[in-house]
Amino acid sequence: PREARGHDFADSSRIRPSEPSKIMPLTFTEIYRVVKLIPKGRVMSYSGVARQCGYPRAARQVGYAMFGLPDALSGKVPWWRVINAQGRISNAFGPEEQRRRLAAEGVAVSDALRVDMRKYDAEDAVYRKLRARAKGHASPR
Repeated sequence: PREARGHDFADSSRIRPSEPSKIMPLTFTEIYRVVKLIPKGRVMSYSGVARQCGYPRAARQVGYAMFGLPDALSGKVPWWRVINAQGRISNAFGPEEQRRRLAAEGVAVSDALRVDMRKYDAEDAVYRKLRARAKGHASPR
């Protein structure tokens, strides 16, 4: 039941626009919009993308979105910039392709398919872009 999840749907004053998970599910379109903001030469974790979408517990959904990326969008959404929270390429279907694309952008990837998240994590940059857009300003590049 709805009450069991801790939501009181009768009290709509508790639902704020800043809490999208309470009013609608995360969509692949929203995930792709955030992934497009990851700068060239940087990476972001699945959980980081989920946080910036407003759904901090939806890392798995981000993974599904990357796996389900239509071919028509594969050149427009930089899927190769999304890795796991430990800084490892966890793409079982094309890890060498992902490594090649990251290396071409200047990201150092170890033989163990690891990236130094302290150096290459883009979550702060994406956060700033989203904040600028929310305030009505052009996003910094």
